[in-house]
Amino acid sequence: MNSRERVLTTLNHQEPDRVPFDLASTQVTGIQVKAYQRLREALDLPPVEVQCYDYIQQLAWPDDDVMQRLGVDTRGLYPLNSHNWKVKAIDAGNYWEYHDEWGITHHMLKPDEQYYSIVKVPLPELSVTAVDIANHTWPDMADPQRIAGLRELADKYRAGGYPVVMKHPFAGIFEMSQRIVGMVNCLMLMSLDEKLMGELFDKLLALKLDFWEMALPQLGDVVDVISYADDYGTNESQLISPAMFRAQIKPRLKILFARIKELAPHVKLFFHSDGNLRPILPDFIELGVDILNPVQFTAAGMELVALKRDFGKDFVFWGGGVNTSGVLPFGTPQEVKEDVRRNIEALAPGGGFVFNTVHNILMDVPPENIIAMWEALQEYGVY
Repeated sequence: MNSRERVLTTLNHQEPDRVPFDLASTQVTGIQVKAYQRLREALDLPPVEVQCYDYIQQLAWPDDDVMQRLGVDTRGLYPLNSHNWKVKAIDAGNYWEYHDEWGITHHMLKPDEQYYSIVKVPLPELSVTAVDIANHTWPDMADPQRIAGLRELADKYRAGGYPVVMKHPFAGIFEMSQRIVGMVNCLMLMSLDEKLMGELFDKLLALKLDFWEMALPQLGDVVDVISYADDYGTNESQLISPAMFRAQIKPRLKILFARIKELAPHVKLFFHSDGNLRPILPDFIELGVDILNPVQFTAAGMELVALKRDFGKDFVFWGGGVNTSGVLPFGTPQEVKEDVRRNIEALAPGGGFVFNTVHNILMDVPPENIIAMWEALQEYGVY
């Protein structure tokens, strides 16, 4: 099997020759620049000038020698957006400062330079109005520059026998709203003024539709998976109640996902959300979500054997391969291998499992643990 055949077999809930391996096909399955540099050194590969496909998270675009050495089965398309386009960082002494196309201010602390964090949102007042939302300077998501060169890249990936994964041009509707008005204000307004928050949600929905209605007529036939990321879960429960999700977010996702499927009926929908999603997983099924990521099995309600039993016929599990908050950065290589073995045994039977970590590999992960993870996949990930 080539990589595309392997992944498509998996996405159809059948067993391929081995569990597919993803690295960096999305903004939530990647590796931080410094961890990547140390991994290259550990693999005895020559130093290179590392390119980022997500400057905010400092995610490295893995070079071909790494992708081939590790047998990575996936390839990603990254439309131009505020995380990788016109990123002009200002040296502010103890930190780097970046003002993006949404009006958001980001800082990255020195000397670690692990990633950027939001320090100022464009509409920070609880008294924000519908006029403020309408008059905000919104980016042009229909700008065809955002997909410049992606058709040629997708054709190259397809010719090489790889599946093509394409990410959304900006964060999910709920998460992006927090970046516009602030997290506290977003949650307060969802409770106090549903109509006003609906104005913001609808604007973000319209921008997403603008992008996909521009992009998919050009790219839909060469894209296999479209990823969407919007965090609803915490380690214990959810950031908003299932009832609030169903009333305010789900109807808009229904419109968005239905339109994507109209434009590219064959694509699989990949949904990323951290934390405990158990109460709203049936809603994801109703929305037509095909793939669940990152499968954060350390959160309440997300035990892998139970997820596979209850939802394995509905979802492909993409991620959940190793615990990135504990074992991968802080465990021994043997502990990493044992974690990988347990997780493969839980998720791989019958297909429907693409191996990746639980979220991005950060800079504190030692290269020997990344290699141990990969070695365990080679040993235990064969059908």
